[in-house]
Amino acid sequence: MASAKVSSAQPVVPSFDRCEPGSVNLPLATFPTATKDEPKDLDNIATQLVDKFNAALASGDTKALVNLFHEDCYWRDHLGLSWNFHTLKGTEKITDFLGAETKGLKKLTINRDNPFRAPHYGALDGAGDVKGIEFFVDFESEKGTGAGLCRILEQESGKWKIFSLFTSLRELNAHESATGPRRPYGVSHGKKDDTRNWAEVREEEFNYKNGREPAVLVVGAGQAGLTVAARLKVLGVDALIVDRNDRVGDNWRKRYKSLVLHDPIWYDHLPIINFPSSWPVFTPKDKLAAWFESYASNLELNVWTKTEIKSSSWDESKKTWTVTVERTNPDGSQEERTFHPHHVIQATGHSGKMNFPNIKGMDNFKGDRLCHSSQFPGADPNGKGKKAIVVGSCNSGHDLCHTYYENGYDVTMVQRSSTCVVSSKAITQIALGGLYDENGPPVEDADVWLHGTPSAVLKSMQVKVTELQNEHDKEVLKGLERAGFKLDTGPDAAGLFMKYFQRGGGYYIDVGASQLIIDGKIKIKQGHEIQEVTDHGLRFDDGSELEADEVIFATGYQNMRSEARTIFGDETADRVGDIWGFDDEGEMRTIWRQSGHPGFWFMGGNLALCRYYSRLLALQIKAREEGLVR
Repeated sequence: MASAKVSSAQPVVPSFDRCEPGSVNLPLATFPTATKDEPKDLDNIATQLVDKFNAALASGDTKALVNLFHEDCYWRDHLGLSWNFHTLKGTEKITDFLGAETKGLKKLTINRDNPFRAPHYGALDGAGDVKGIEFFVDFESEKGTGAGLCRILEQESGKWKIFSLFTSLRELNAHESATGPRRPYGVSHGKKDDTRNWAEVREEEFNYKNGREPAVLVVGAGQAGLTVAARLKVLGVDALIVDRNDRVGDNWRKRYKSLVLHDPIWYDHLPIINFPSSWPVFTPKDKLAAWFESYASNLELNVWTKTEIKSSSWDESKKTWTVTVERTNPDGSQEERTFHPHHVIQATGHSGKMNFPNIKGMDNFKGDRLCHSSQFPGADPNGKGKKAIVVGSCNSGHDLCHTYYENGYDVTMVQRSSTCVVSSKAITQIALGGLYDENGPPVEDADVWLHGTPSAVLKSMQVKVTELQNEHDKEVLKGLERAGFKLDTGPDAAGLFMKYFQRGGGYYIDVGASQLIIDGKIKIKQGHEIQEVTDHGLRFDDGSELEADEVIFATGYQNMRSEARTIFGDETADRVGDIWGFDDEGEMRTIWRQSGHPGFWFMGGNLALCRYYSRLLALQIKAREEGLVR
């Protein structure tokens, strides 16, 4: 019998070949013209411009400050100028945003700690048609300190202007993170009134004894929940993570047997503790799950597994939540606890509910299994003679087809639209090479460079990257087309990276399945909707049928908002904004920032996004806890 059933209805398999509803189809950046001769005194040029910038800040002269920017410029700011994320395009928008003040910004300083940070000459457009000087900056403001990136170009002989500036808050004044030189001492020598040892104190903290309450309740113990809790921990904000799984890491551990991360290790480090130098380039899912467990333990994160939210409500007058959770203790007993956190963070995954279609005939399927990819336990190792159909042609769909083939199945992939395909080697060597690789800069420097590039500029850069990747992969791409597999090059030919940001899917990082498709070992059914589930397979709108013992729908997930509705109810979900997709400034909507509901936040994304944005979300919460945000 099938392991999952859905009631019969009209044939619907949702399509994701578009931006999320209401999001902006981000335009490509237009680059200004600039001289191409490398200056001999580039460090001096950068210094003079920053000195002028600081002089304008000191005098409060917004007009003089804005005059240092090229007319077609960008200022991307993450909490440096406000308690939100902005990308201001053009001098007019910068002027309007700053008004008659400089938003508490005090000073920029060029960072020369290593060659990657120090002023250097290079392409500002990724292709070399527009060149200029790039350098890292540190900044001071009334609220704290931060890091950023500045790119300047020579508009005409001797006249240098800022093309893009990035400012991202790192620390709050008087509330810096307890890391490095500010780490805890760990022991108090001499006579003590409190004779408890570390283990006893930790046990009380973990179980919230003696009426202690968390300031933040985090729902979900995957990379999103763990990274934001780690950032909150070092900021001195008490956070409790709850997760319904049995163990930390089960969000990866319970997925299909063959799953291995497609991103290389240099891109995937978590905050505070990097993966060790002996770690494999591509991480198996069970190894990652074990790392998550050790990460939570080593950072002393409070994670309650086998715990579910029973009820929640928001008190508008008190600005607090009332959340009741049910926890299964290690001895098997159950207890209910009610907490009153100031903040709730939904960290239940990049997306929301599984997108499991409701198709006529599903109840009548008599094969071995019909389910969503998230429910797939793995292929039968004795699969010879069996047939499988996988509906979906992105990462999960390819991985499932691959594992079916390796276990002897006759497998067909149903591809309804098109897919952006890039080989793992091309991504590692071309897209991430020199930035996130073995010989690249420290990962936090790489993050400043990546996020310091305005989204429209990054999209334009990715057009060239996509061209280079496609040239590298041209034989595989030609073979896929011959096999009837439909390809695309992402939005505006900007490739996989931008398709991820604009759609959250629609791509495959090729780790071997493409050659199986080319060789006919994975069959393709392309461009047709499923009309009906039959007793032993699928019927399509062209009248054709495919037989199968197993049918897996790798059809993705709904928006995170759908999960908010399930967990926290309509009142909360109706107040939050749409999630993912670009806003009109080129920043991601709602996630990692104010959601539209006070005290409610969304946290998600791949490991790299969680590493960067967890700091910014934690800073926003810390600022509210300390009364810094009105």
